[in-house]
Amino acid sequence: MILKACKYKLTLEYDGTGFSGWQSQVNARSIQGTLVNAARQLFGGDVDVQGAGRTDAGVHALAQVAHLDAPHRLPLQRIIYGLNDLLPAPINILRVEEAPAGFHARHSARQRSYLYLISRARTAFGKRHVWWVKDDLDLGRMQTTAEMFRGFHDFVSFADRRIDKHLSTEVQIDRTDIASWGDVIVFRIVGSHFLWKMVRRLVGIIVEAGRGNLSPVEVKRLLTGISGLPAQYTAPPSGLFLAQVLYEGDRLAPLALPPFPFILRMLKHEDALP
Repeated sequence: MILKACKYKLTLEYDGTGFSGWQSQVNARSIQGTLVNAARQLFGGDVDVQGAGRTDAGVHALAQVAHLDAPHRLPLQRIIYGLNDLLPAPINILRVEEAPAGFHARHSARQRSYLYLISRARTAFGKRHVWWVKDDLDLGRMQTTAEMFRGFHDFVSFADRRIDKHLSTEVQIDRTDIASWGDVIVFRIVGSHFLWKMVRRLVGIIVEAGRGNLSPVEVKRLLTGISGLPAQYTAPPSGLFLAQVLYEGDRLAPLALPPFPFILRMLKHEDALP
């Protein structure tokens, strides 16, 4: 039994390469499981850690949010330094805050924002963090397709029903943004929540439209019926990042590229990081 003496809100970043995803799994290396083990060592007892989003295997986070129920209180500075000393290099705690007893990282969240990075050029250093698409992509077609997903829709064709079979597939999408800097295309999607593999399948369809292989009429049909097409075009996990989790009173951050060193190499001279 976990004695919930105090609760903390954690904001963390991680490189999901080599992890089975956020959610703890038996005989698999997960972000949640690794964080729980570190917190147990730090607090010397049982803890509970719950995240705002269950990122898939190989998916990254720029600002995942989790709550930590701990058996006793520690200074915030000791928590952040202590956890980071115990965590492997791909996981980094950015902030630790005291949270009210009723706070829940997932249930209290109002919106989630994901970024997907597509590279139009081959890159050695960014391979784990982009999807390299060799074909020419029509940015206008991609933007038109992305806009079709805004609003309240049934995304049953974009869900993995083996995982989400008991959940509603209706989702509210508030924003879909596409921008291009140098050889990098960034797609941002903001919504109430997302189904398992949903964002990656949306990206796959957007890229197929950018290649000229799908018309707006064909894309529209994916929102009015059941189709296995999105599963065929599921984008790889490497380019996907949980960018922001928004709670009451939070504002959506401006669209920007992550300031990774490899991105600087991919920008044209006239471009600058936004």
